[in-house]
Amino acid sequence: MESRLNYFGHPLAGKVMKHINSANKVVSDSTLPAATQELVKIRASQINGCGFCTDMHTKDAITAGANMQRLNLVAAWREAKVFTEAERAALEMAEQGTRIADAADGVTDEAWTNAAKHFDEDQLVALISLIAVINAYNRINVINQQPAGDYQPGQFG
Repeated sequence: MESRLNYFGHPLAGKVMKHINSANKVVSDSTLPAATQELVKIRASQINGCGFCTDMHTKDAITAGANMQRLNLVAAWREAKVFTEAERAALEMAEQGTRIADAADGVTDEAWTNAAKHFDEDQLVALISLIAVINAYNRINVINQQPAGDYQPGQFG
C-alpha cells in the first residue's frame, strides 16, 4: 500500500499538523491517565479503520509497559475483565464520540454521567479533546491511505 501523497512531507500539511500536534500535547500533559489515553486512541483508531494509528498507539502502549492481554482485548472491552470502571467509561465515550453519525443524539447522557463519576472536569475536557484529536488524525491517515506497520515508538518526538 502506498499513501496517496506525501502528506507528512507537504508544507501545508506541516502547518495543519503543528496545530493538531499542539492540541495533542496539551491532552497528553493533562491529568487524564496515560494508559486511558492510549486505550482511547487505540479504540477510536480501530473503529475508524486507521491502521497507521492503531499500529502507532499499540506500539507506544507496549513501550510504556502496557499489558498485552489488555491491548488484545481493547476491541472487545465490554466482555473483558481487564479494564477498570474508569477505563470502561472512557472507552464508551470514545466509541460514542467516534460514532456520532450512528446515533442522532451523539454521546448519551448515560455515557456522560458514567464518565463524570470517574473523571474530574479537567479530565473530562481532556477526554473530549482526545477523542476529537485522535479522530482528526485517523481521518487524515484513512483519507490519505497512510500505510501501517512501520511506525517506531518515539518516531514523532
